Amino acid sequence: FLNCCFREGRNQYGRAFGISSKDPFGAMYRSDEEMLKFMAGQNSVWNICGRDVLAAFDLSPFTQIYDLGGGGGALARECVSLYPNSTVTIYDLPKVVRVAKERFVFPEERQIAFHEGDFFIDSIPEAELYILSKILHDWDDDKCKQLLAKVYKACKPGGGVLLVESLLNEDKSGPVATQLYSMNMLVQTEGKERTAAEYSKLLEAAGFGVIQVKRTGKLYDAVLGSK
Repeated sequence: FLNCCFREGRNQYGRAFGISSKDPFGAMYRSDEEMLKFMAGQNSVWNICGRDVLAAFDLSPFTQIYDLGGGGGALARECVSLYPNSTVTIYDLPKVVRVAKERFVFPEERQIAFHEGDFFIDSIPEAELYILSKILHDWDDDKCKQLLAKVYKACKPGGGVLLVESLLNEDKSGPVATQLYSMNMLVQTEGKERTAAEYSKLLEAAGFGVIQVKRTGKLYDAVLGSK
């Protein structure tokens, strides 16, 4: 299977799962059980790594935040804990929002709200900051530019976008963990892991400026673009 990926230079998701790589979440979300496992796994990641990426920059000026693809809400919970004056809206597919409300985010957590939709198809509401955590690495450059352009248009002046990704070295020599993530993206999606410069170019193409990069020394790093 991996030999096919490397020989053909593209993913083999359709061959493996019978689902188009343009819908990489089709298999993960094919049942509530699979979706619950995926969301719980993502929550575990952000319970461990969330504070590192959210504290990489001072996000306290941003009080109205949208977490695009925020899933089970662990990163949103870390965000309102670290920045108590903020409110975070999790924007995700209706079935993801349903499970998040049932299993992960409780009504008394009033600083966390939900917005149902597909951010590639539906409108993105106005906010001061948008968080895209492990989102862009799922998609090719054109799809990333499309999404970032929508985010830029919706973003309030003076606002920004926070990318949370595992950054490759500029010469792509490592880190080894990120190289392995990139191999996983090749297998499962049309995306890839990228360097800080590559993410900066995507942000610039969408209109964002004053791009800052912080490596946390942990699994995930942070890139902040301002409008």
